[in-house]
Amino acid sequence: MVFAPDTEMMIAAAVELVNTTRRRDGHDGMSTTADITEFYIRWGYTGRHDGDSAELAAVRDARDRIAALWEVDRDAAAPMVNEMLARGGAIPFLTRHGDVDWHLHGTAPDAGLATVVLVETAMAMADVVRSDEYDRLEHCAADDCDAVLVDLSRNRSRRFCDVNGCANRAHVAAYRARRAQSAESG
Repeated sequence: MVFAPDTEMMIAAAVELVNTTRRRDGHDGMSTTADITEFYIRWGYTGRHDGDSAELAAVRDARDRIAALWEVDRDAAAPMVNEMLARGGAIPFLTRHGDVDWHLHGTAPDAGLATVVLVETAMAMADVVRSDEYDRLEHCAADDCDAVLVDLSRNRSRRFCDVNGCANRAHVAAYRARRAQSAESG
């Protein structure tokens, strides 16, 4: 484990959120109120969830702000993270609920989902910046993909996103190239 479990979970949630607009099929995976509800449940967010079009628009705005973190270096990210924390009125506190042991939340329990997503992501990114691990935030290595990822592997070997199946496509292409080369030489 590179970071605390809640940090890794919030970064993974941020990756999924950003990649909702970076699918090769062009579908925006955050286009309906049902999408927002699924996201809320899947990532275990707590607090207020309105499930309406205003919340959807606010989360999509947060998504754009979070996506910008993959476009800058560590030094430029720090003030962006600070601004996200300030904009969300961050008030970090330790909590535990359900099956999740002690972890940090950064907003009041009645904060809207977009604020929670923005602040929780900013707190996770603060850990990434502080630990000098910002180079773990990557773009997919596939030529035809602009999805983002976070490389949490021990040897920093992750190169492809999950959203577009790029690793599988790269492996199949490499296999076919090897077979074609073998057929030509044999």
